[in-house]
Amino acid sequence: MNIHAVVYCVLLSFVLFFFRNGYAKLAPDYIHPCDATTRECLVKSTQDAIPEFVKGIPDLGVPSLDPFVIEKLAIPLSGLKVTFYQGKVTGFRKCVVDNVISELEKRHFVLEFHCNLTIKGQYDAVGRLLLFPINGEGDAKIKLTNLRMKVDINTKYIKDDKGVNHFALKNYKYSFDYGDRVSFDLQNLFKESKELSETVLNFLNENWKTVAEEFGKPIVDYAVDLAIRTIEKFFLAVPYEELINVPIPK
Repeated sequence: MNIHAVVYCVLLSFVLFFFRNGYAKLAPDYIHPCDATTRECLVKSTQDAIPEFVKGIPDLGVPSLDPFVIEKLAIPLSGLKVTFYQGKVTGFRKCVVDNVISELEKRHFVLEFHCNLTIKGQYDAVGRLLLFPINGEGDAKIKLTNLRMKVDINTKYIKDDKGVNHFALKNYKYSFDYGDRVSFDLQNLFKESKELSETVLNFLNENWKTVAEEFGKPIVDYAVDLAIRTIEKFFLAVPYEELINVPIPK
């Protein structure tokens, strides 16, 4: 075999390795496709990917999930309106995957995980909490310990304009519980009284479960919606065949 043939074979191997159907490999190296939809492989593959995936993939238009910023979020409570500004959420990179179910023929996907999340930012609050008139603003910090979540997704298969297969999301639902504890640190709840601010803050933390059930859901809704939209962008950017080594069911 002459040198030209050797060069040709090397180049051909390179092209076949890095290109399929006219596109370059897009999935990052931390994506480890499973050869079967077994729980063991899916859990390990998902767990391996999370710490890097949540950093975002700018080249594919996939934003960061850890940290992510809540620019502004109003939380209307009974008699009290709380608004968060520039809230930064961290902790997703250390989430622990408890279960993954992928039913390709049923176009159904389930992810269960738990993690500790911290939300820091600014807030203002106006209204009444029980017997306490609230008129405060300042620094806010909320910590969720062992937040447990189950996300149930119905999927579909689509082709892009180049005829390449992709996962896509039809709809989703989720359930969660607050795990071991939610702690609140809202500074300056009462502008006129530091003592009263501390009294109400102690009340919030002593009754964290009751407060969290009303106070926390809008924040979790926001986080889940962002995560789903991020995953959807990833699915639309990366071909199906780079995510799992199982043919699309007919």
